[in-house]
Amino acid sequence: QEQLVESGGGLVQPGGSLRLSCVLSRTIFSIYAMAWYRQAPGKPREWVAFITSGGSTDYADSVKGRFTISRGNAKNTVYLQMNSLKPDDTAVYYCNTGGNKFTWGQGTQVIVSS
Repeated sequence: QEQLVESGGGLVQPGGSLRLSCVLSRTIFSIYAMAWYRQAPGKPREWVAFITSGGSTDYADSVKGRFTISRGNAKNTVYLQMNSLKPDDTAVYYCNTGGNKFTWGQGTQVIVSS
């Protein structure tokens, strides 16, 4: 049984940083475009960052210049480095393929607050 597992979230102060990880045990992520999404309380899930199988990246305007999506040395791992965090970044963060091929995982909670 395949599982998407997100981790690395937590409570941080504005301006702080977090590095989120996404792991799928049996799938080689390098063959898929991968993406990070987030869902804030009372709002729909939104796209945050995208990386193609060739390594090209793109970001939502709200996070551009602050977040970086990357692939780890392990082919089943994708990261989201989040810097200069703002209260508006507070959300549950999820990973999936660019086409949302897999069942959504539980996500990892990010809270940005002083």
